[in-house]
Amino acid sequence: MLEMIRQPWPWYVAGPLIGLTVPALLILGNKSFGISSSLRHACAMCLPGKIPFFQYNWKKELWNMFFVLGVFFGGIIAATLLANTAPIQVNPSLVEELSTYGVTDFSSLVPSDLVNWNMLFTVPGFIMMVGGGFLVGFGARYAGGCTSGHSIMGLSTLQWPSLVATVSFMIGGFVMANWILPFILSL
Repeated sequence: MLEMIRQPWPWYVAGPLIGLTVPALLILGNKSFGISSSLRHACAMCLPGKIPFFQYNWKKELWNMFFVLGVFFGGIIAATLLANTAPIQVNPSLVEELSTYGVTDFSSLVPSDLVNWNMLFTVPGFIMMVGGGFLVGFGARYAGGCTSGHSIMGLSTLQWPSLVATVSFMIGGFVMANWILPFILSL
């Protein structure tokens, strides 16, 4: 049983399980799925200032903070107890392309050649880690939610803004992976 949990699950198992969270949340309490709003809830709980954006009944959304804590501790459990020791499988053509940019270590899920403390203090690393983090946070706020909120919850409840956001996420990911990232890595 434990060995089955350690392996990647096929799409036809993982997809429906993720999809079933939507009706479960709606049936259990008319709740929306998403992670990006949890930062707002945490700030509303911890900031004593009178910032209007954080002045709302955050206690009503406390379930979301427990969900985020579950994701955090679930990640720790998965990384320590359920780690898959098999080598990371990367498409050979991607390995060849990334090697032209000096990315050769694929021993973890995120190539350590791209994400490490030394890389943070280079122009490409700063652009990717700090600039990328800012753009993801800004984009989630500007779009009114994150990719999981729009693509899982929003699409399943037939919300037009979520369709627009999801299509925009996909186009942005394609542009980033095929044009912007190679340019940044070549700096």
